[in-house]
Amino acid sequence: MPQTLDAAAVRSWCSLALEALGREREEIDAINVYPVADGDTGTNLYLTVESAAQAVEAVFAAHETGASVPAPADAVRAMAHGALLGARGNSGTILAQLLRGMAEVLADPAPTDPEGAGGARLAPALRRAAGLAREAVAHPVEGTILSVASAAAEAAEAAERGGAADVGATVRAAYAGARAALAATPDQLPVLGRAGVVDAGGRGLLAVLGALVRSLTGETPAAFPMRHRRYEDPAAVESSIESCGPGGGPAFEVIYLLEADDRAVARLRGRLDGLGDSLVVVGGDGLWNVHVHVDDAGAAVEAGVEAGRPYRIRITHFGAAAEEPPERVQRAVVAVVPGEGLAGLCAEAGATTVLARPGEPPASGELVEAIRRAHAREVVLLPNDAALRHTAAAAAEQARTEGVRVALIPTRAAVQGIAALAVHQPDRRFDEDVVAMTTAAGATRYAELAVAERQSWTMAGICQAGDVLGLIDGDVAVIGADLTATAEAVLSRMLAAGGELVTLVLGDEVPDALADRLEIYVRDGHLAVDTVVYRGGRQSVPLLIGVE
Repeated sequence: MPQTLDAAAVRSWCSLALEALGREREEIDAINVYPVADGDTGTNLYLTVESAAQAVEAVFAAHETGASVPAPADAVRAMAHGALLGARGNSGTILAQLLRGMAEVLADPAPTDPEGAGGARLAPALRRAAGLAREAVAHPVEGTILSVASAAAEAAEAAERGGAADVGATVRAAYAGARAALAATPDQLPVLGRAGVVDAGGRGLLAVLGALVRSLTGETPAAFPMRHRRYEDPAAVESSIESCGPGGGPAFEVIYLLEADDRAVARLRGRLDGLGDSLVVVGGDGLWNVHVHVDDAGAAVEAGVEAGRPYRIRITHFGAAAEEPPERVQRAVVAVVPGEGLAGLCAEAGATTVLARPGEPPASGELVEAIRRAHAREVVLLPNDAALRHTAAAAAEQARTEGVRVALIPTRAAVQGIAALAVHQPDRRFDEDVVAMTTAAGATRYAELAVAERQSWTMAGICQAGDVLGLIDGDVAVIGADLTATAEAVLSRMLAAGGELVTLVLGDEVPDALADRLEIYVRDGHLAVDTVVYRGGRQSVPLLIGVE
């Protein structure tokens, strides 16, 4: 096993942490009583680490075609950046800041560690992580993930002062310190003591540190007993949960990414601190993840607008977690869509949607979350992107273990998903509905128009940066200089094999005149073919085309 935190070890760490949190997610959710008993800490930590792991995998994928391997600094920075982008909930946001603090030290080569990200930097990295996380929390509380992080750093530093032989000894000491601190959290935070549980966020951090031990030493550290109960009186547990439930605090959780400078963020902290509690602002270098619990969600978002550009805004009403869940519906459709316009269209058709923003494909955890949100016994999953095949399959498999019957239709484009959704009939037998939707998707050829970013070889020849590429069924078929002319050439090729309906999905920067021109083109050359136009909003390409 590696005795240094190089790029391969970082990759292994992320993978093992994701595996551990996936295994323990439900138990961590079950002991979540602070700061709000909404039962999602394990899920939020899993989604945060999943985003970090995906970012690290992307770094490795970029090196697959060459002989080089990623630098350790690139791997740890990717891990921290991915966690920042995908941070969920209070604990997930703090974990993202912990990883950022570690990355700041590990990505900075030291004289005693010229390769960077090595063992000599582990204790200082854990200390920086703990300190940065405390700075990010408006009002730090002991008996939480912050205490566990501080204890890990102190134990690692003590091991190094005592002459720890290698990074393995240091990381083992950090884990042992964190484990002891976690066991003490019920004595530090009264609400945990009354409920008879340890801190859920700290329990998740211990799982992440345990994965670090495994990645560096190959050893599996002693597991912490999940159901840590100091008192087994159900009334005491119920009372403690109610005391920190929705009725005892703000009604909404607000999270968003924010592009802003440091001074604007400093003002934002003060503004949000006056609006609510559980305020955590993490990040830096112009990109931040903001988390706060408030009664006025609109005011929290407006404060972000005043500070900079907020996006990926998520607002959760805590009351929904406390209410008795409604009866499951029989069937639902979950669809991944590339823009806000199609999200609205699919939602109107009854689908639960997951937005795939340009350059930010959804993770399997987000798809599982959407399947749960659909709250149905049977779910039809439409990934609408060939690149999401494995992600969607993993989400479907996870949902099946939770008792949901899931059918994955391998739609490769949004227009295929629209065609499938158009024939969906929830009142017929599940198998019949899936067959009809699969048939409709399969009968829809798809194309997209994109702009080349660089010179490259394609199936249609050499393209230059700025050329318009017409891709049919995933392959470049037309290279042009003009969006309209290229679209007409693509339509001509697609309709040569016949068709009854053309679907056009326009990006937000494409003028209506283009759709008008293409409708006339189809009508003049193919009298029996109808055309339907949708506005897709902000999407990765300017135009999507479907021919049924």
